[in-house]
Amino acid sequence: MNLERPSSITPGLAWRILGLSIISVLCSVCYPQCMYANDLQYLAYRIAITVHDVWFGPLSKFPGPKWWAASNLPLICMIWSGQDTETKHRLHSQYGPVVRVSPTEISYIDAAPVSDEGLSGTNAWKEIYGHRLSGKRSFAKDRRLYAIPVNGTTSILSSDDANHARQRRVLSHAFSDKALKEEEPLFKRWASLLVEKLEALSLTDAPVDLVAYFNYTTFDIMADLTFSESLHMLEGSEYSPWVATIFASIKSMTRLRAVRLIPGMATLVNVLLSNAIRKKQVSHFKYSADRVDRRLARTPSNPDLWSFVLKKAGQEDGMSLSEMHSNSAMFMIAGTETTATLLSGLTYHLLRSSTATDRLTRELRSAFVCDADITIEALQQLPYLSACIEEGMRLYPPIPTGLPRQVPQGGARICGEWIPEDVTVSVSQWATYHSESNFYDAASFIPERWLGEDARFEHDNHAAFQPFSVGPRNCIGRNLAYHECRLLLTEVFWNFDMKLVDESRNWADQKVFSFWDKSPLWVKLRRAVR
Repeated sequence: MNLERPSSITPGLAWRILGLSIISVLCSVCYPQCMYANDLQYLAYRIAITVHDVWFGPLSKFPGPKWWAASNLPLICMIWSGQDTETKHRLHSQYGPVVRVSPTEISYIDAAPVSDEGLSGTNAWKEIYGHRLSGKRSFAKDRRLYAIPVNGTTSILSSDDANHARQRRVLSHAFSDKALKEEEPLFKRWASLLVEKLEALSLTDAPVDLVAYFNYTTFDIMADLTFSESLHMLEGSEYSPWVATIFASIKSMTRLRAVRLIPGMATLVNVLLSNAIRKKQVSHFKYSADRVDRRLARTPSNPDLWSFVLKKAGQEDGMSLSEMHSNSAMFMIAGTETTATLLSGLTYHLLRSSTATDRLTRELRSAFVCDADITIEALQQLPYLSACIEEGMRLYPPIPTGLPRQVPQGGARICGEWIPEDVTVSVSQWATYHSESNFYDAASFIPERWLGEDARFEHDNHAAFQPFSVGPRNCIGRNLAYHECRLLLTEVFWNFDMKLVDESRNWADQKVFSFWDKSPLWVKLRRAVR
């Protein structure tokens, strides 16, 4: 990785900046009675500080646009306009694997491949998000972008290292592969209802919005798994007011987080949050908390996620009621929308590739004679299905942006370069997975790259592909996401032949506001003939 100091400031620009600073200082000295004297002095001070930081400061060795290094404004505009993925991809294509994207933020797309000896090389994923060794401090989450729940109690997503580890121990059994396989009847019941709804719609010959139906299904599954009660969205084929409120507030929350990056704007953001958006947050939290309370008041006939949580209730290493409330509100977003997004994006790319669709349907329809044969265990044995899911997450990752962390006190070394403390760092997922330096023909949907059967992809950098992150805070719902995705995708492609409607031909051209700002995915379905 080449991290040479960027080309120095040109002489002409240096003289202009120096001249402006000298004029400002002279004006404030010669005309102290001028009402703008203090402002001119402050302006000269800020110009000098910015010039030093951009061209001579500790982050000046990292390439990137000078305007981005001088001000948060370009980054704020990027987040506000939903242009994170394309912009980061363009910057990394121009400047390389490490790019300075603000005065105090660096974006990475690099990851060294595993060596022939099996030892993982130096990479940003491991050094930013991985386990800390030899007493090194961990990289904490950037608090400007991770809100604390409305009850003031952190969830597993927003808690510090110690509380995260404790809560994760409580929840890990519920999300284990063994526990989720025991919930197979629940998953199959909802998958069957999805097929039933889609079959009825296929008889009308009208286009169907699969984004909506994948969302209905994943939200109902999570509510059933978490609270032992349904949201009745799939049954009614419409969003519940609660879920509609969640989607409506995501864009606003992302833009308010962008505003937080403006110095002195935190107070204004708090005022805004105390009004309409704050009310939506409170409504979502109360909806989740009420369902936790109802679940705790009864014993369901079948074990659910909370059955494992309650085994530790009242113990020192267990989870308090307020932590249960906070985690339930988090699960109903992090464990639902992301899986529905993966299913939607993967379906879109499959329907854009007749070759991939034909190979997948052949594998699925030859593997299973009847629906009862479709089991979680059997689905794990299908190589092309797994390859399609991996390729879907690479090309259309459910979390497309970086997960920002702050360099700990005393600084740290990332990819061989020393980074000062309090600098924000992240691996930008979409830019990483679309980089030709990591993946051959990166813009194309080619599941075969994951099967090891095509020499074109032998140098693909699989170490760079980490859709569930790495380290102690990697996604606890990984097993759930894979099981849900395999089952629901299989049920749809095993039961139906589908065609993408022209209106959705460019469906993937989307903006990003924390999550993808998805439009309907219109397809026509026809019951498969066997």
